[in-house]
Amino acid sequence: MDNPTMQRMTSRRDDRMMSRFMLFLSLYFLFCSLCAVFILEEGNFLSSLGRLLVSPSRLVTDYFALSGVAVTFFNVGVCGLIANAVIGLSRLPINATAFAAYLLVVAHGFYGLNFLNLWLPMLGVLLYCLVRRARVSENAHIMLFATALAPFVSDLLFAYPLPDRDGFGFSVIGLVLSVLLSVFSGFFAPAVLPGTTAMHRGYNMYKAGLALGLLGLFLYSFLYPSLGISEPLPSVTAGMPKPTLLSAQGIFAEVSLFVLFLISLLLGFFFNGKSFRGYRSLLRASGYGTDFYHLHGVPLCFVNFGVYGFALLAYLNAVFALPLLIPGLPAAACFTGPTVGVVFAALSFSADGQNVRNIAPIAVGYFSLFLVCSLGCVALSRPVAWTLGTQSYVNGFAFATGLCPFAGKYGKRFGTLAGFLGATICTVTDEMHGGFVLYNGGFTAGLTALILICLLDFYHIKPKFRDDTTENAAP
Repeated sequence: MDNPTMQRMTSRRDDRMMSRFMLFLSLYFLFCSLCAVFILEEGNFLSSLGRLLVSPSRLVTDYFALSGVAVTFFNVGVCGLIANAVIGLSRLPINATAFAAYLLVVAHGFYGLNFLNLWLPMLGVLLYCLVRRARVSENAHIMLFATALAPFVSDLLFAYPLPDRDGFGFSVIGLVLSVLLSVFSGFFAPAVLPGTTAMHRGYNMYKAGLALGLLGLFLYSFLYPSLGISEPLPSVTAGMPKPTLLSAQGIFAEVSLFVLFLISLLLGFFFNGKSFRGYRSLLRASGYGTDFYHLHGVPLCFVNFGVYGFALLAYLNAVFALPLLIPGLPAAACFTGPTVGVVFAALSFSADGQNVRNIAPIAVGYFSLFLVCSLGCVALSRPVAWTLGTQSYVNGFAFATGLCPFAGKYGKRFGTLAGFLGATICTVTDEMHGGFVLYNGGFTAGLTALILICLLDFYHIKPKFRDDTTENAAP
C-alpha cells in the first residue's frame, strides 16, 4: 500500500476516533448529571434548570452555586451535543481546531453558557455564511467560538433595563436586540479573527479571545456607558457560599474529572499499540504552530489529554491547599463550576500544541507574581490580597497556558515572563467588556502577547528554538 493511501486511511481513522471521543465526552457529562442526582440529592431538578436558563450569565457565574452540580453537568452535556451536531451537520473537518472549539463550548457550559443563550451567536455566523456565500464547513468553528458572547444574550433577555419586561423578566425588545447583536457579531468575528491573529503572530493559542474581547469591549461600551445605563447587575451567584476542598460538590467534581482523564489515558494507550511510544517526542514540542493531531496522531492526543488533565488536577489541589498550609491567605475557590470549566478550557489545545512541559513556565510566572505581591503586602503591613487558588487567578492561569509558544520558541525565561505579565492583568480585563465575554482569559493572553512581542522586537531578541517538526527538540 502506497504512503498517500496509508495516510488517508490513518487520517480517516483518526477523524472517526476524535469525533467519537467528542460524542463520548457529551454523553459522559450527561452520565455525571444522572449520578449527581442520586449521590448529591440536590433540589428540584426542573426548577433549578429553569433558574439556570433565565439568569444573567456574566463572568463569573458559578452554575454549581446557581442550580447545583446535576443541572450543571446536564447543561454541559446538552451544550456538548449541540456542538457535536454543529460539527457533524456542517461537515467541519475534524482536526485540532474543531476539538478546541468543542471543548471551549463544554468548558463554558459550567459558567456563563447554556443551551438557551448559545443559539443566537451561532445563528449570526450562519447568516454571515448565507449572505457572503461562504462555506459553513469553513466557518463552523467560528460559530462555536462566537458562543463566547452568549452572556450578552442572557443579559438582554432577562436583565438589561427595558420597558417591556414581564413577570418572568423576559423582554421582547431584548430578544430583538439580541438578534441584532448576534447578526453584528456574526459579520464582525470572521472579519477580525485573521487580523487579530496576525497581531499576536500566533503566540496566543486562544486566537478568538482577542478578537471577541475587542468586540465585547465595543458592545459593552455602547450598551452601557455610552447610553448612560447603570452598571450591569452583580453576578447572581455573588456572595453565595463557596465549597471547600472536601465538600461533597468538590469531591464529586474531582472524581468525575479523575475518571475521565484515566479513561482518556487508557484509550490513548490502547489505540497507540498498547504503549506510550512517541509521547516523549510530543513533550518536546514548542507549541508554536504545532498540530499534535497531525504530527503525532489522535491516540497520543488522548494520552496528552489525560496526562495534562492529571497535571491540572494536581496543580489545583496544590493551590487550593495553600490557605490551609499558610495561615492568613485568602480562602481558595476550590472546585466550583468555573474551576471545573477552566480545566476543560486549558485542555482545549491539548491536541494543538499544549503539554505539561511547555505550560510549566507559565505556572512559574503566576507563582512569581504571587510571591512578589505577597512579599509586597507583608512589607506594607497589608493582608495578602489573593492566592493562586482565588477564582480569578485560577481562571486566568487556565487561559494563560495559551501563551506557551513563548516558552517553546524563546525559552523558559520568556515563558515565565509571559505568565507573570498575564497574571498581572488577568483580574482587570473583564472590566473592559463588563464580564460579558466568556473568553476573557484568551483576551488577556492576547493583550499579554502584544506587549511581549513589542519588547522582543524592540530588543532584537531572536527565537531560541525552531518551529516544530517531528524531530524538533524543545526547551
